[in-house]
Amino acid sequence: MVQEIYIIDDTTKTIDKIKEIFKEEENEYKFSNITTSEIEIALRNIPSLIIINEDNVTKDIIELCNMIRANEDNSITPIIVESSNPTKEHIFEVMKTSVEYYVLKPVDDQYLYYIVKNLMRLMYVNRRVSPLTGLPGNVQIHAEMKKRVLNREEFAVLYFDLDNFKAYNDVYGFLKGDEIIKFTARTIVRNIHNLKDNDSFVGHIGGDDFVAIVSKTNYEAVCQNIIAEFDQEVLQYYTKEDAEKGYIEVINRRGILEEFPLTSISIGVVEVDPGRFDNILEIGEVGAQVKHNAKTVMGSTYVINRRKISVK
Repeated sequence: MVQEIYIIDDTTKTIDKIKEIFKEEENEYKFSNITTSEIEIALRNIPSLIIINEDNVTKDIIELCNMIRANEDNSITPIIVESSNPTKEHIFEVMKTSVEYYVLKPVDDQYLYYIVKNLMRLMYVNRRVSPLTGLPGNVQIHAEMKKRVLNREEFAVLYFDLDNFKAYNDVYGFLKGDEIIKFTARTIVRNIHNLKDNDSFVGHIGGDDFVAIVSKTNYEAVCQNIIAEFDQEVLQYYTKEDAEKGYIEVINRRGILEEFPLTSISIGVVEVDPGRFDNILEIGEVGAQVKHNAKTVMGSTYVINRRKISVK
């Protein structure tokens, strides 16, 4: 995938220089020059990186950077500011706007090359984080589980899944569905991270699937608290009429009206003892089974797999 980099400069000096620096990697990056009057274009297209030549823009640099950061879609887009202003106070004011790099001119070509390359590598890694919930994705989830297995730790993996979520999306739309996903993430994170003296981790597998990894604790209490909070707060994402009925109506592909219960949450818990599992794939298989068992029960529920073996 070609990564798009926008250079904000009322001249073409910066883009000409950068294109020369990256001429051997032109298939990896696409550079576009944006003038001060075209800032909205840069924000609308959500580039991978923004480089601003402070000396060649008519807008105040602080105002410009704050404008970029205030745009929700570009809140994590890295910004590099090139400037000939060496004043320490000015540099700090610019950095306060969450600018990643302030580069004094004249800029060394090789130095700029590695700044861009390393920022792009970091952004590639960060994209493994769910953009919707901000939680770590599968790569980090697998790494966290593998680390604990290799260290022969005693922990539990909690698998979360929403019930009747597709029906909700069909009636209320994907944007409202995203709000339930974010609400679910907040509920899980709040309850898991509130555990005292516990080395916890929460990840977003994708869609309406989440996972939490916790050290030895009262898993039943955690599940009960999450379910109680979820069932109470999820009602706000329904119309008053649907919430009072306790179900929604969806027309299926055959044109028949079906009734679906309100969205609930199913939790499958796998206790991991030292030596019980040889790898994380085995944990995932048991997790899928126990979560399936939870989903066979109507409404929000949890099932804990407590099968243990002797330590090897």
